Amino acid sequence: MSTERGVRIEPGTRRVRVYLGGEVVADTTRPSLVWEVPYYPTYYFPLEDVRTDLLTPDGETKRSPSRGEGRLFTVKANGAQAAGAALRYEDSPIEALRDLVRFEWDAMDGWFEEDEEVFTHPRDPYHRVDVLASSRHIRVEVDGVTVAESASPRLLFETGLPVRYYLPKTHVRMDLLERTDTATHCPYKGEAEYWSVRVGDKVHTDVVWSYRLPLPESQKVAGLVSFYNEKVDIYVDGVKQERPKTQFA
Repeated sequence: MSTERGVRIEPGTRRVRVYLGGEVVADTTRPSLVWEVPYYPTYYFPLEDVRTDLLTPDGETKRSPSRGEGRLFTVKANGAQAAGAALRYEDSPIEALRDLVRFEWDAMDGWFEEDEEVFTHPRDPYHRVDVLASSRHIRVEVDGVTVAESASPRLLFETGLPVRYYLPKTHVRMDLLERTDTATHCPYKGEAEYWSVRVGDKVHTDVVWSYRLPLPESQKVAGLVSFYNEKVDIYVDGVKQERPKTQFA
């Protein structure tokens, strides 16, 4: 692991592949994990493990205060095209980045760690998810109305986030919940579906979620629902919890 100019870089050991148009654009067993933001890393590929014949220079650049000036490339494969989706910092002040290629995650069709598809962003090797059964009494209030109450929650502890309380739907006022079209995907938990809470004439949008078919490491929360601690009032054993300040607040 190294940190240069505030950028943390670490060699990875998983085989990582990225696809576009059904074709492998990059395939490496020597990825670099680069923390461009504090929350999760980005994969950078050694140049020799990239199909450079599929990359066309855009003539455009993208500047990072820490990583320097990067050249943008359009990726073309089997008729699919992703403009500006590849990036090289050939003259970066960080020497370790100069012979690496970065791909824009959402512009690609698919990402695989070994033979498992990964969504949203790479998994952080220092990120952990633990789900524990509990007998704590959990009560959730929205605008002074009790929306959920349970003495058999599952507590999900995730690195860098507040504890999340997952409750059986039978312990939730589902009549106050309105399903929305929102869906998000977490590389550690899977795809979540969302509900809003309606209390009187006020709607609190997308404050409730559930993983119908979570990934194996989060299987214990399957079918349970959780509320954003940041947006509702949660009482644990009768004690009102302070609303945490996170990126979801």
